[in-house]
Amino acid sequence: MDLEAYLEHLNSGKPVTGGSEAHLFMHGVSQEALRITAEINGSYHAPEELRALFSQLIGQPVDESFALFPPFHTDCGKNIHIGKHVFINMGCKFQDQGGIFIGDGALIGHNVVLATLNHAMSPNHRGTMIPEPIHIGRNVWIGSNATVLPGVTIGDGAIVAAGAVVTRDVPENTIVGGVPARVMRHLREEELQ
Repeated sequence: MDLEAYLEHLNSGKPVTGGSEAHLFMHGVSQEALRITAEINGSYHAPEELRALFSQLIGQPVDESFALFPPFHTDCGKNIHIGKHVFINMGCKFQDQGGIFIGDGALIGHNVVLATLNHAMSPNHRGTMIPEPIHIGRNVWIGSNATVLPGVTIGDGAIVAAGAVVTRDVPENTIVGGVPARVMRHLREEELQ
């Protein structure tokens, strides 16, 4: 298996069975991600150096408008897709095997967790992982310590309140909060300017 076949397997939503070829390949990808994130987190890097390291981590260039405040953690990296003018604050953890797609202008707060893998419900197959993508729209703001679970889409302009656990899709231009997150209100017209 190569990286292209591995990502195709994940992006098709097929389960990753413990001990399978995809599972073994996952471990190799994880080791590379751990090496690069250790470099990102190990000492000070100028913004352009961080962009170069992050580009190496995800396997594609990020825009010069991208900004990251380390530390940052991921156990894959190769299924992260970043738009322009994206900011990722300190302490974030991305489990991106299922795919993380972040739209232009998104702001990701301190200690946000984006998780794209679930485990099988059956205790006899609990080691099997089920990938589902997270899609974050344009100009989304995710507050500190929020967690976004597999399969969630966050609509353009939405705000996820600090500490929220997002278990289902978020409509555009709304504010969600709580555990599990629920729509608190729609953004008012003057807030959309």
